[in-house]
Amino acid sequence: MLYSQVGDLKVSKFIIGGNPFSGFSHQGTERDKEMLDYYTDDQIILEWKKAESLGINTFIARTDDHIIGVLKKYREQGGKLQWFAQTASELPIEKAIQNAIDNKAVACYIHGGVVDNYYANGKMDLLPAAIKMIKDAGMYAGIAGHKTEVFLWAEKYLDCDFYMCSYYNPISRDKEAAHRHGTDEKFREEDCTRMLQTIRYLTKPVIHYKTLAAGRIDPEVAFERTAKAMRENDMVCVGIFSKDDPDMLEKDVKLLEKYLSL
Repeated sequence: MLYSQVGDLKVSKFIIGGNPFSGFSHQGTERDKEMLDYYTDDQIILEWKKAESLGINTFIARTDDHIIGVLKKYREQGGKLQWFAQTASELPIEKAIQNAIDNKAVACYIHGGVVDNYYANGKMDLLPAAIKMIKDAGMYAGIAGHKTEVFLWAEKYLDCDFYMCSYYNPISRDKEAAHRHGTDEKFREEDCTRMLQTIRYLTKPVIHYKTLAAGRIDPEVAFERTAKAMRENDMVCVGIFSKDDPDMLEKDVKLLEKYLSL
C-alpha cells in the first residue's frame, strides 16, 4: 500500500468509504435497503478488518449513532483503522463535530451537502468557526463538496488541512443539505471534468471521491483516471459492496496500485 501525508498523519492512498454501510447507494431506494440489510455491525467490522489486512489504515464514515456504535465494537476487537469523520448532515454541526471529538477521530470534515448548501445560501461565514472547533480539538480539518466553487472559496478564506472533492454533483443541495433517498441523480461528465481541472490548483491534499459515479463507471476505467488525477499527497475514498463481489475491496486496491505505478 502507498501512503500520503496529511499533517503528521500517514494516510493510505486508498481509504475505505462508509456510504454503503449507511445505506447511501446513490442507485435508488431498493439498493439503499439492500445495503442496509447486508451491512450488519459484524459485516461492517469484517470489511474494516479486511481493509487492514490489505494495508489500508484509514476509513471515512459519518458521525452518527449507528457508525459510532459499530466503531466501538470494532475497537473492542482490536481494530486499528484511523477515523476521518464526516459530519452527519442531519445533526447540528457542533454536535456532529463533538461526536468526532468524543470518539477519537483523527480528522473531521464538513459534509459536502452542507458546504454546498452554505455556498448557495450565503452562509459560508459559518465554516471558519467549525474548522476552528475541529482544529482546537487536535484533529485535522477539512471540507467536502460537489461544486468547484466551494474549494476556490476555501483556498482564500479557510484554514483547512485537506479537501474532499467529489467528481460528480448528482443532486442540488441549494434547498436541502442532506441526501434525499430516491431522488433522480445525474452523474454528468462535465462536472467531473471541472472538478479534475480545479484539483490541479488546490494547495491542500485532496481525497478524491465518487470517482466511480456510484458504480456507474467500470472500475478499470475509473481507477486509471483517478490515478492520473491524483497528486503526490492525494488519496481516494471508495465505498465497496461485497455482497456483489466478496473480492471487491482487494480488486479495487490492486487497480489503484496498478495505475499509480505507471
